[in-house]
Amino acid sequence: MNGTDTKYTLKDGLQLTCYLLQECSGDTSVHHWKLGLIQQDNDMVRIAGKVKWFDPVKGFGFVVSDTGGPDILLHANVLRNFGQSSVADGAVIEIAIQETDRGVQATEVLSIQPPDAPEGAALADFDFVDDEVLAATPLEPARVKWFDKAKGFGFANVFGKSDDVFIHIEVLRRSGLSDLQPGEALAVRVIDGKRGRMAMEVNAWEAALPR
Repeated sequence: MNGTDTKYTLKDGLQLTCYLLQECSGDTSVHHWKLGLIQQDNDMVRIAGKVKWFDPVKGFGFVVSDTGGPDILLHANVLRNFGQSSVADGAVIEIAIQETDRGVQATEVLSIQPPDAPEGAALADFDFVDDEVLAATPLEPARVKWFDKAKGFGFANVFGKSDDVFIHIEVLRRSGLSDLQPGEALAVRVIDGKRGRMAMEVNAWEAALPR
């Protein structure tokens, strides 16, 4: 067996070492990645990266670190602790990680930023909305009525109001989400648009709580 290693410097001077081990047998060889985590006691190892994919039905997905190395498992329970049931592919994410017998896993989600919007992805429904007006629109607590990812839209109801609020899948993606579950609590910015009441921004429900 032989191997090579690559060291990466993380935040706060912490180091991450990736070991590429090669086992040879006859004419075949198997490569294994192993992450070596070097940290001070009581410090949290943070990794910045992007979401490779996440499937709410399967209950997990993977993150690719900006420093390279193997994929990092992101479990649905860890994501739910952050207040989300899904996350968009390509979203920028910062997580705390630990090494286990099954590989490297996320233990906590620290931040999520939406992926860059592709060219031509602007929604005609929202062309008339001024950014300053949107920023001044309050976040309201709401609950998902239903959402169909295949159709690309769904509806929610603001707490205490009966009107349906239209949610487009592109709004979800821009908010760093990929899917919604019936009954899921949200915080939304709602405007009166071409389709009636429309969500312009979707966040974890904690964002609408009084501070």
